[in-house]
Amino acid sequence: MRHLLIIGGSKGIGQATLKMLIDHCKITNFSRSAPEFDHPNLTHYSVDILNDSLPELESLDGLVYCPGSINLKPINRLTIDDFKSDFDINVLGAVKVIQQYLPLLKKGNNPSLVLFSTVAVKLGMPFHASVAVSKAGVEGLTKSLAAELAPTIRINAIAPTVTKTGLASGILRNDRVIENINDRHPLKRFLDPEDAAHLAVYLLGEKSRYVTGQVIQLDSGIVSVKL
Repeated sequence: MRHLLIIGGSKGIGQATLKMLIDHCKITNFSRSAPEFDHPNLTHYSVDILNDSLPELESLDGLVYCPGSINLKPINRLTIDDFKSDFDINVLGAVKVIQQYLPLLKKGNNPSLVLFSTVAVKLGMPFHASVAVSKAGVEGLTKSLAAELAPTIRINAIAPTVTKTGLASGILRNDRVIENINDRHPLKRFLDPEDAAHLAVYLLGEKSRYVTGQVIQLDSGIVSVKL
């Protein structure tokens, strides 16, 4: 049974990914709060990724790093600390985890890493300066490590559009806003967490064994299609 580590598996996309994998894989989850269910294949550690020491693990075949931020402000209201905070959680947290568990991953079964970016890196969206800068760092990290760690370890990133999670609740604040956001997408819908989780599961598995260094736009067409 493969052993996968999910960072942030108690909510949103991380939780959806965990639920899809838990019957077939041994899952270790790191997050501040525990997932809302128990399972014989699940081990949870309450961890603050940026500030706590990371637990010792015995083996590892895959890693999903889900923490992110949605810090939307005009540029004149963003502070340097805002940029630093977003970069810490999106980039440096991922670097810390990868560095910690890289020796185990190198020994793993078809080891694969999945990170998360955002469509705002390529699309160009107002008020997204801080989060877009940090997620652009995630994409650079993905490309660089795909080259450095080949052929042993694969690493890819998913760049979702708006996804219905607790993190996005400030954006999805009422039915009118939700309708407007849906209408902006050529496929007339944004994402549920399960939409991104399905892609994460694919990128972790054997069927994607020839996929590495990719940043996959999961965007309902908003980046590449104009109607």
